[in-house]
Amino acid sequence: MRKLLPILFLGYCTFFSGWSRAQSPQTAGLRAALSQARHDTTRVLLLADLSASFRYSRFDSVLWYARQGLQLARRIGYAKGEGRCLSRLGILTSERGNLPQALRIDLQALQLHEQSHDPEATARTLNQMGLLYHALEDYRPALSYFFRAKRIYEQGFGDDSQLISVLTNLGASYEGRHQLDSAAYFLNRAYDLTRRSRTVHQSCWGNPRPYVLRELGLLQASLGRPVQALAYYRRSAQAAFPENDRRSACRAYQYMAELYHQRQQPDSSVYYARKALALGQSLPFIIGVVRTSQLLTEAFQRQQRTDSTLKYMRIMLQAEDSLYNPQRIKQLDAIGFAEQQRLRELEQERTQFEARNRLYILAAVLGSLLLLALLLWRNNRLQQRANARLSALNQEITDQRDSLGRMLHELKITQSQLVLREKMASLGELMAGVAHEIQTPVNNMRDLAGISVDLVDSLRRELVKPEAVEEPDAVADNLQTLGQYQQSIVRSSQRAASIVSGMLEYSRSSPGPHQATDVNAFVEDYLRLTYHDTRAKNRSFYAALLPTLDPAVGSLSIIRHDLGRALISLFTNAFYAVQQRQRLGQEGYIPQVAVSTRKVDSHIEIRVRDNGLGIAPELLPNVFERFFTTKAPEAGTGLGLALSYDLITKGHGGTLTVESQQGEYTEFIITLPVAAQPSFAGLAAPPAAR
Repeated sequence: MRKLLPILFLGYCTFFSGWSRAQSPQTAGLRAALSQARHDTTRVLLLADLSASFRYSRFDSVLWYARQGLQLARRIGYAKGEGRCLSRLGILTSERGNLPQALRIDLQALQLHEQSHDPEATARTLNQMGLLYHALEDYRPALSYFFRAKRIYEQGFGDDSQLISVLTNLGASYEGRHQLDSAAYFLNRAYDLTRRSRTVHQSCWGNPRPYVLRELGLLQASLGRPVQALAYYRRSAQAAFPENDRRSACRAYQYMAELYHQRQQPDSSVYYARKALALGQSLPFIIGVVRTSQLLTEAFQRQQRTDSTLKYMRIMLQAEDSLYNPQRIKQLDAIGFAEQQRLRELEQERTQFEARNRLYILAAVLGSLLLLALLLWRNNRLQQRANARLSALNQEITDQRDSLGRMLHELKITQSQLVLREKMASLGELMAGVAHEIQTPVNNMRDLAGISVDLVDSLRRELVKPEAVEEPDAVADNLQTLGQYQQSIVRSSQRAASIVSGMLEYSRSSPGPHQATDVNAFVEDYLRLTYHDTRAKNRSFYAALLPTLDPAVGSLSIIRHDLGRALISLFTNAFYAVQQRQRLGQEGYIPQVAVSTRKVDSHIEIRVRDNGLGIAPELLPNVFERFFTTKAPEAGTGLGLALSYDLITKGHGGTLTVESQQGEYTEFIITLPVAAQPSFAGLAAPPAAR
């Protein structure tokens, strides 16, 4: 019987040679439904499903149907269908090895899924994004995406085949992390569901049974059970045949080749590696091609078969060249994209708030009318008594008005003192940064002055020698060097004077004049001054400063010390936010503070962004209110952002807004008009909600 099994298995393998003409079992039914579809939206969804049915058999068909559906969806403005077709293109791109581009496409698709309220497609795209990180063996983000997809599928969205796929992906990820107990738990759940499900054959994604069997075999190999592993691999390849799943068969052959290689059976290893390579190249499945060509290269190199070694080494190198650097995937994690679900919730809250306000206003009007009618009815009988009470109330109101006037005057004095304190505090925030920035030019002047003294002494000694006149070139070189040192001293002194002048302007208590200023240099100086001051208070703190300054911004007429105060407040908040997130001890977290400038039409933008803890959505409307703060009492007064708002809007005629995603980032956007700004007319509180 053992001899008969390989013969039967080889018989199955001969049928795989006809896969280039075969199709998935679900394809015929989907084509029939497409031919009868009457609505464009239905056609788009069927084209997306047809594309999915070819995902592991014919990539040209995946591309053709996905593009047809994408063009139709965009023409009719169907966001749900556009997202599904984009997701199919993401599958194709990842299988061909372009993992960064696949991630970009998946992120676009995810936004469309959330916009069109399509949880099934959202879960599928999350599953695909997890597979991208799984291919790079970066299992932590992979598990995060798989669990998010699993939660959606377990709520009843999608079909059994997709839940099985996610459970198998979880098991495979835990295999990669060598947590075999967890891997066995999820893989056994997937296998049980595969056997129990009655709908697993109806999905356009096909039957995931070959994938589940293959990963069970890999688990057995990890447990040191090669015989059981081979049995699962063979069953996986056999189950892949009716599904036309060339990718699963390629993987099964690859794992068989690797297992025979470990057992020192080179002939069997080479045999199955060649089969895996042929299937991988036919798709093309780039990651599988890399693995099997590498295995064949090593096998023929041991046999000292140079021609075969070079052949498969060339295939391996070509496949590896088509793959992007995996580190770029991690860079793409920083791509910020809008969270559509959160925006929809905010819009709903705004609508409900307006409806409540209208109801309250109507109730107040009705109450006022009722009260007026009651007063008119009672007026005839109680006129004299009412007059007496009105006289008494008038006196009481007068007293209360006088009392409130005194309290308001005292409150204004207190508020002015707090604003002045905030201004002086922000000036104090710069002192360590100024000391650090001014130290460099002062050190340069001191060093160059010392060198210049030595050079003058040397010149004096040279000039008193009789032969000095005979060597004028040497004296001229020394004089030229001395001149260069003097120029460096002048530049350093100008830099120090510029810093001191800026601080004098900043410390002025009255509004200053508008001055033409190089905005990029101004913003970068204040970023570095604030950073050095923060580090002076916490030497263990480091952050990545990411300035992106548009040269087209040029100079702008601004009130230098007012804009400086606003920038200090924003930079201080940014450094505080990243410090708070850094204290949480998140693995791989790097504090980043980015500042960018950009010229847009008749105004310029200054954006200050940090990757700190972010701001809760319910707190965003209160950010620019006076005395509102999320910091500890000793860390802030709540006046910094309110003062910055006034300085930008009242002093420069610009705007100051904020965008944030809790746990991800916070970004403040300053816009300043290019035309002349209005003069500073005093501070006023911003609206309570923005």
